[in-house]
Amino acid sequence: MPHQAYQIDKMISAKQIAARIEELARDIRARFSDTDKLVVVGLLRGSFVFIADLVRELDLPVEVDFLEVSSYGNSTESSREVRIFKDLRGEVEGRDVLVVEDIVDTGHTLTHVMNLLNARRPARIETIALLDKPSRREVPFKATWTGFEIPDEFVVGYGIDYAQRNRNLPYIGKVRFTEE
Repeated sequence: MPHQAYQIDKMISAKQIAARIEELARDIRARFSDTDKLVVVGLLRGSFVFIADLVRELDLPVEVDFLEVSSYGNSTESSREVRIFKDLRGEVEGRDVLVVEDIVDTGHTLTHVMNLLNARRPARIETIALLDKPSRREVPFKATWTGFEIPDEFVVGYGIDYAQRNRNLPYIGKVRFTEE
């Protein structure tokens, strides 16, 4: 399937992202200062760059695990059907957990993930999202921490893709579809 032509306009620079991650890490360290080990759960694939940078800023004992979930496929619109492709390797029962998401859009994915993980009885569970689009919310969900609130734009970069492209951009860019 051919891709629609598009351009990418920079929205959030790599420098802005790095500065915000430092601030978020301070808040997370304060919240979990009493933990013996924080289980940091990244939601693949979009969060992999964010989680890597975030855990390097956390001066806490951490264990990193991943869930692979999707509600997009190769589309620019959420299907609202959350599918789990890879579950956690480790246990979270009785442990402190931080769920790391790239972007909160409709809220369906994080609501589904939080229901799944809460059923496993963690001691504490919090969420962090790099980006939040509150104007798109269909289910009431608010992450504990948010990097940046953005308007209803389709974005790529810093781990976030469009049809598996542009994850490697060091910044967040707005996709602008063009006529060929």
